[in-house]
Amino acid sequence: MPMDGLMLGFVARELQDKLEDGRIDRILQPERDEIHLLIRAKGENQRLVLSASANAARAHLSRHAKTGPMEPPMFCMLLRKHLSGGRIATVRQMAGDRILEIDVTALSELGDVVLRTLVVEIMGRHSNIILRDERGRILDAARHVGEDISRVRLVQPGLPYEAPPAQGKLAPEEATPEALSEALLRSGGKLARAIGASIAGFSPQAAQEAAARIDMDGDALIASLDVPAAARALCDYLRALPTLSPCCVTLAPDGSPADVFPFPQAHLPGAARTDFPEGPSAALDAFFYERDRRDRMNQRSAALSHTLKNHIERCEKKIAIQEEALAGAEKMDEYRQRGELLQANLYRLRKGEPFAEVENYYSEACETIRIPMDVSLSPAQNAQRYFKLYQKARGARILAAEQKAKAEQELMMLEQALDDLRKCTDAQGLSELRAMLETSGHVRAASTRVKPRKEAPSLPMKFLSCDGIEIEVGKNALQNERLTMGARGDELWLHAQKMPGSHVLVHAAQVPETTLAEAAMLAAYFSKGVRSAQVPVDATLRRYIKKPGGTPAGFVTYTHQRTLYVTPDEATVKTIRLLRE
Repeated sequence: MPMDGLMLGFVARELQDKLEDGRIDRILQPERDEIHLLIRAKGENQRLVLSASANAARAHLSRHAKTGPMEPPMFCMLLRKHLSGGRIATVRQMAGDRILEIDVTALSELGDVVLRTLVVEIMGRHSNIILRDERGRILDAARHVGEDISRVRLVQPGLPYEAPPAQGKLAPEEATPEALSEALLRSGGKLARAIGASIAGFSPQAAQEAAARIDMDGDALIASLDVPAAARALCDYLRALPTLSPCCVTLAPDGSPADVFPFPQAHLPGAARTDFPEGPSAALDAFFYERDRRDRMNQRSAALSHTLKNHIERCEKKIAIQEEALAGAEKMDEYRQRGELLQANLYRLRKGEPFAEVENYYSEACETIRIPMDVSLSPAQNAQRYFKLYQKARGARILAAEQKAKAEQELMMLEQALDDLRKCTDAQGLSELRAMLETSGHVRAASTRVKPRKEAPSLPMKFLSCDGIEIEVGKNALQNERLTMGARGDELWLHAQKMPGSHVLVHAAQVPETTLAEAAMLAAYFSKGVRSAQVPVDATLRRYIKKPGGTPAGFVTYTHQRTLYVTPDEATVKTIRLLRE
């Protein structure tokens, strides 16, 4: 139930408690639909994340930093103008719904104290972040809504702010037994559905939990219940909501976050979960960070993945054409032999004969063979014609072989880049990969007047083996090259055999078999063979690795290898302690 009205109520109370009178020091907009406010409050630095993402709209404190673009968007600039240096006055939830309002007192351009309100509307694909002034007029919004999008409610600078249409539900803090009893009877149907239709901000999960908390069956029909008694119990439950704790994240069978709740759920008694007694922000941060990062990376990498697949298909077609050319050049030696045989028998051949019957002295049996002749040419000219066909076939074979080798090397680089794209975990790694493809000419460079910011090189993943030995895993070709070329000669290097994959480096001179097994598992898992049953993984010392001149980043040759066969397993990889992602 991420960010329904019930969860937002818990978040609003936490933000009011932690951010009241806090000073807004910085404002960032790392994503088109996401704002970060860096706030100094009660002696601590806080990062407030406000997101209007369709799949992950939310508001909470976060410990994960994001860098903004070199050129801040217009909405970010406007927020800085009106809110920088301002102080948080009030954080409130509107009528139990999914609307959060943050009042900020700041100084105007004339030095007067003014009130600005930041409104976060959490409504799926209609989510928005809106800044309004003290008169209720919209100063700007993350998403503008014009008449072409909605005729009911416009969101444009200069227009009066109108709250989303009311749904006629009861605010949890204002509900009375009488009003709630009447709403339940009016809704009818099953109890859980009637609760969701009667109380503002209650998602289906929250409604099921409410039924469980008042010891009633959520699937029971309203007509079969003592509705006044149910309404009184529900009112008592609503009054007790702020005291319930701790916030928790339920876990899927593979251990990944499945859902987040403001308190343990009575209607899910057997669910595995992780509790966050520090508050709802910690639970939401843990739940959303990985999912939101993965979703955004998928969005950003989709176009790059499509481009890489197109180039890979083009390379495969080019290699097939060159192979056909090489197959056609197999008659090269036959043309040369025919020319030489005609040259050796010129004294007894005559012009105008369709065939020349000569002894084949290239064969041990010296049998007589028939060589087709052009009747318009003399025997000597026919011999020269075959020599020219030989030279043409020879040149075609050399050229086709060269072009095939180039295409195979390009294909290897592209397949490595596609595998690297799968392993990208942050914008910096994606930027490095894109820059490498721009240099190779496979991706068109983005046209911008802003000089790109020079960033520090991205770092490979770092694991700690069961023996306490550090293992590093490259996430892209540039990381692979830096990792391998910067290693000591006695360190162990691993790579999946004859397929794109990560360079894996074990930082130890003596490697126990248990650490070797874990390193081989990482090399197999972070390779193109991740879904294969048996992946051959080569292991050798760094001193036996060479980088041929003129080859793409990450391409190496090696000797003295030992080959291990590994079946990649995600559950096993997750048991290896991750020090740096």
